[in-house]
Formats: sequence, C-alpha cells, structure tokens
Amino acid sequence: MSVTPLELSLDVEVTRGDATESRHRVHAAVVTSDGSIVVRARDSSRVTMWRSCAKPFQVLPFLSSGGFDQLGWGDEQLALACASHGGEPEHVAVAAKMLDSIGLEEGDLACGPHEPFSVRGVKQARTLGIAYSRLHNNCSGKHAAMLARAFTAGWSFAGYERSDHAVQRSCLAEIASWTGVSIDDMPLGVDGCGVTVMALPLDRMARAYARWGFAVAAGDEWPARTAAAIRAQPHLLGGTDRFDTTMIEETKGRIISKVGAEGVHCAAVPEMGLGVAIKVEDGASRAQHVALLEALQRVGALPPDLPPRLAEWASTLIRNTRGEEVGRVS
Repeated sequence: MSVTPLELSLDVEVTRGDATESRHRVHAAVVTSDGSIVVRARDSSRVTMWRSCAKPFQVLPFLSSGGFDQLGWGDEQLALACASHGGEPEHVAVAAKMLDSIGLEEGDLACGPHEPFSVRGVKQARTLGIAYSRLHNNCSGKHAAMLARAFTAGWSFAGYERSDHAVQRSCLAEIASWTGVSIDDMPLGVDGCGVTVMALPLDRMARAYARWGFAVAAGDEWPARTAAAIRAQPHLLGGTDRFDTTMIEETKGRIISKVGAEGVHCAAVPEMGLGVAIKVEDGASRAQHVALLEALQRVGALPPDLPPRLAEWASTLIRNTRGEEVGRVS
C-alpha cells in the first residue's frame, strides 16, 4: 500500500538583524529500504552528483573481493576509506600507512593537496612547519583504498581514478546495485579529488542509504563491517570539528551521516530503516547541516531538543570581523 509522502520545506534562511538576507532552497528525500518515499522537500528526484556521499559504497567491492583482509587492514583503514577527513595528523598517518603497505607513497595518489578541512589540521601543519601534501586531501583514504584494490586484484595503477579503469567500473557496478540505477543511466564526471563521480536522483541516493542501513541492522557482512568501523573510528571519518563525526558521537552511531561537496549530504538510520538525501540547490555548505538535522528531526530520528554539539550546527551564528553576533543561519 502506497503512502503519500509528507511534503516539507527545508529551505534555510540567513538573517542579519531583523531582515532575511539570503535563502537557500533545499531538495530532499527520506526513503525506506523498499524504496517508498516518506518525506520530500521540493524535487525529491532531482539529479545531482553524489560526490563523497558515495564513499561507503565505493569501498564495498574491495571488502567483498577479499583484498582488504589480504592486506591485514582494520577499522582505521576502513573508516578512512569512507572519510572526508580534516587533514589532521591522525588522518595523514593512516593514509601514509595504507600506501606503505602496498609499496606506494604520497606521489602515487591522483588527488592533489589542499588546506586541511579541520581547523586543528591547519594549526598543526602551521605549528610544525609542514607543507600540505596529497595526504592532507580529505579523500586520501579513498584514493589509497582504490590503489590497494588495484594492487590486490593485479590491475595496473595507471589511471585508477578514471571511469574506464577496472577499479572505477567495480565501484560503479556496486553503486548501480544499491541505487537501482544502471551505469548507463548515470551521468559521470570528475570529482574535486580527481576520481570518477556519478550523478543520481536524490530519492535513489536515499534508497541506497536506507538499504545499506537495513543491511547493517540485519548484520549483513560488508555493510555491517563498514558501519562498525565508522562507529569505532568516528574521528577518522571526519575530524575534530567535522559534522559527521559529531553526528556519530552524539547519537552513539544510531545515525551515520556522510557529507558531500556542493550541498549534498546523506544519512542512514539503521534502526528505522530510513535513508536521507539532501541537496542545497546553490551548493552552499552552510545550509546543508541545518537542513539535514531538520529532516532527521521531522522523521523522529533526532529529538526536538538537540544535544548541544548538534544544536551548534542547526543554527549557526554569523559574526563580523570584531566577533560580534550580527546574524544567523537557520
């Protein structure tokens, strides 16, 4: 029996004084593991790039192939493979160890260097006089895992990031399986880190996360193992001041969220069998956390009164250069 989805507005407003200065339009879908949409905001089937929200699925072929265990890797490596990390010393160290275990080094990563996403990561590098390397890239764990996939499968490292390479074809096939979208129907592009990225409808993204969460709750080996690693190592998934780490810590792993660039964010609520996908239309990252928290509250996955650390993300203060509060994102 079909259920009429609840229609919500998850749009985010930016106020300054008593005036609304900006507004971010938000599209979203909350879906059950059987594909039923229970909540939607604006266009729940809007097609957009999945960006880093795809990472927990991209690592699954490596796990199921046996290659991951062949290397003797554990929770740290698995969590970092799924991460959009903050470039802190712990992240850099694990990524370096991953590469070293297959006889490679930082220069073999296809991703480029950038300033760490975490304030702590930036401060640590400056204090120690360390130049930013490819290991500081928030996707270095994913790239190291993809190189390891090629290594254990006996595939060439060359072009491992490109859509025609066996590594990426296996990732795309896995994503097709979870989303129900064939590879031929996925527009492909190049992500910020240089690896292949795919576009999907929001409701299919949410469906994949719902199915993944259902599999986690049921104890299915590879999804359950991935979730266990993320729950055991939330700091490696994000970092000191990163939203996904806060979400996992504050909910004790009941909700696993995964950030993507350009205003995309997904979450799984295994105990409720729900998956959530949102897209801030203009790509503003300042709006995506607010919208995701609101969606999770509306379906009862989070309480009306959020824990203090999550509440900080639900309504962000805007300050001027003198540190005075002049507005709010909510």
